[in-house]
Amino acid sequence: MKVILSRKGFDSGYGGYPSIILPNNEMITLPIPSNKEEDYCFGDLKTKNGESIYEIMKSLNKNIKSGKNIPLEKETKCHLDPDLCEFSVSREKDWRGAFGQINAAQKVLENNDIKEGDLFLFFGWFNDVEKINNQYKFKKGDGRHTIFGYLQIDKIIYPCKEEIPKWLQKHPHASSLKRLNNPSNCIYIAKDKCTFNENIKGYGMFEYNKELDLSKEGMTRTCWNLPEIFKKVKIAYHNENSWKEGYFKSACRGQEFVIEENEEIESWAINLIEKYATNRIKETIKN
Repeated sequence: MKVILSRKGFDSGYGGYPSIILPNNEMITLPIPSNKEEDYCFGDLKTKNGESIYEIMKSLNKNIKSGKNIPLEKETKCHLDPDLCEFSVSREKDWRGAFGQINAAQKVLENNDIKEGDLFLFFGWFNDVEKINNQYKFKKGDGRHTIFGYLQIDKIIYPCKEEIPKWLQKHPHASSLKRLNNPSNCIYIAKDKCTFNENIKGYGMFEYNKELDLSKEGMTRTCWNLPEIFKKVKIAYHNENSWKEGYFKSACRGQEFVIEENEEIESWAINLIEKYATNRIKETIKN
């Protein structure tokens, strides 16, 4: 099983500020704004408890970046991908997690022979928020790179030449005509259950814990505190010069950091999922 560290969510150019860790440790990855054909707006998005994500964002900053500063409105379109939360918007029957990729970033995945059973760990730029006088505010600091979710691949489809299931048709890589006509456009559909633990769904978000932070404390967010086991393996976009004294310097560009197949890395990833995944499968109690 290959592990891919996949960079997603708000950044300095698209969004302009970090994604959110709520006081209850719920992680909210903010999908980048989009002016393309998208089915969802920021006003559609909800937290696990049904709170409006748009209202939280508006409390933090009335503007977002989309190449330049623009006002944040309920109707501002967003690119909801990876789509990992059952509760974030209304869902079709049989819905499950999915992630789309296209063009050069998809070529990286193809060139590394990503296939069924492989595992995406999604990371992004995050910071903690606190609620003061009914207003959300970021805590001090610029935030850090943090792993926020996962998806184990069940199927890989190319929408330009394959039928799209009804439950998937609102996914941004299934609904945009421009993407549908692009032969590189690809969607990775999650397994119902993880192959390594049938009590956990094959996709979902994490409850925040410091163990999910990639950035080394006290350093800029691209300086990572990776375990020693990573020194043994190849990582896309990186080489031996990425290892500095006391930290790993992650690439500023690139989305899909494919890690060479390795049992220790696989165990590391599984451990994070088993400890912090929120998408547990409820056991049916038999009489």
